[in-house]
Amino acid sequence: METSNLWKTYHENIRLFIKSKVKNDQIVDDLIQETFIKVHSNKNKLRDHSKIKSWLFTIARNTVYDYLKENKQTTDFVKEQIYEETTDHSEKDCLPELINRLPEKYRKPLLLSDVKGFKQKQIAEQLGIPLSTVKSQIQRARKMIIQGYMDCCDYKLDDKGKLVGETKEKENCKICR
Repeated sequence: METSNLWKTYHENIRLFIKSKVKNDQIVDDLIQETFIKVHSNKNKLRDHSKIKSWLFTIARNTVYDYLKENKQTTDFVKEQIYEETTDHSEKDCLPELINRLPEKYRKPLLLSDVKGFKQKQIAEQLGIPLSTVKSQIQRARKMIIQGYMDCCDYKLDDKGKLVGETKEKENCKICR
């Protein structure tokens, strides 16, 4: 995969995408250049070459978002708008179903902690169970979600214990289809 071939094939589409977010032509040119520098620097990290286009647009999206953030022009709405335009399916689509599939005794403490932001001590008091039980249930729920991503989307754990991989197309996802 040569960067020059990627440039020839995709630079006009990337330009149009960036131009839809940033109106200044000079900045658009700078962001295209920055995008393809990142592409060139990271091209050996792409595992699935069938997803090259979505990979390129993800890099472009992140480059635009970083620019907007640095220039204090971004909001959550802009971030979501950029995200929605570049992907049809993401790991976010799988998460609600993975949470729904958790047994109730794990789902409830996880939602109270990670979604509603309650402290674990508050959760223990609210549910009337020992703090150590709440802690272990939240940890088990998180592990079940990680395993769910591994089962659903073939993610793997890297050497640092972080999930790595690429989201499958929706029709290939075992949870979202």
